[in-house]
Amino acid sequence: MSDAPPTASSHASTGDPTPGSSQPPVVLISGISGSGKSVALNALEDAGYFCVDNLPTELLRDFIRLQREQGTRLIAVAADVRSASSLPKLLPLLDELRREGTPVLSLFLDSRTETLVRRFSETRRRHPLSLTQDDSGTHSRAALIESIERERELLVALREVSTVIDTSDLRPAQLRAWVRQLGGAAHSQLALVFESFAFKHGVPRDADLVFDLRVLPNPHYVRELRALTGRDPGVIDFLKAQPEVGEMLAQIETFLDRWLPAYEQDQRSYLTVALGCTGGQHRSVYSVEQLAARYRARMPTLIRHRELEARDER
Repeated sequence: MSDAPPTASSHASTGDPTPGSSQPPVVLISGISGSGKSVALNALEDAGYFCVDNLPTELLRDFIRLQREQGTRLIAVAADVRSASSLPKLLPLLDELRREGTPVLSLFLDSRTETLVRRFSETRRRHPLSLTQDDSGTHSRAALIESIERERELLVALREVSTVIDTSDLRPAQLRAWVRQLGGAAHSQLALVFESFAFKHGVPRDADLVFDLRVLPNPHYVRELRALTGRDPGVIDFLKAQPEVGEMLAQIETFLDRWLPAYEQDQRSYLTVALGCTGGQHRSVYSVEQLAARYRARMPTLIRHRELEARDER
């Protein structure tokens, strides 16, 4: 779905609407420059949101009040390092808005540094924190990386209280779909996001919990199953017949059942549970589908298959 440090991360989201609130959350889009904030904001605008880019923090409360008075239900605002001087005021303001009954869903877009460097090089854009360019009008690689790391430092507190979306391996169409999913599922109840991935392509940066399924029997080594996925009947039958697979899924479910109430008390809107195997095609896909089916009747549940979605986009 889909790049925070390549380990399970812990994020307390500000996206929990106030209990009993009839208004949908105001969506705050933030993140690292080059990670796709414009794509995300455009996706929300296409979905019917009234969107504003780079609104100064000092104007946020009055802007929301004005839009609510005018009957606007769907509001999205983008904030980034261009408003660095007002960023320290943003987190306290979000807490105040929530206490006042205005729910806010904070989405933070992130990417691997090497991905950001490539994107800036391809577009020849200047990083907002960079003051120097070389003779060709672009940044030196060292200066660009320094600017990116400086931006990470400035935004670390906002990232920690947001739902993180890793855009490193996402195409624009995938990002648009994920943002619309998150915006559409925002409410007072914790939503589970089950994501399959391939360890060979890295652990998703947006993962809160990571489970390694590489110890399970691999359908890849069965010739007639190799080209299939964990959603195909042949692979499903193969994995269902493996006792270790059933035991692994039961233990993951037991773990989630034990700790989901604590995550809900931590004021989260989303919990991303990432399940990985070698290629992100068989075991992880099957396990995501199975776990999502078990939880769908109990709570809002979303599914992402990172490698399959990337393949389908090609």
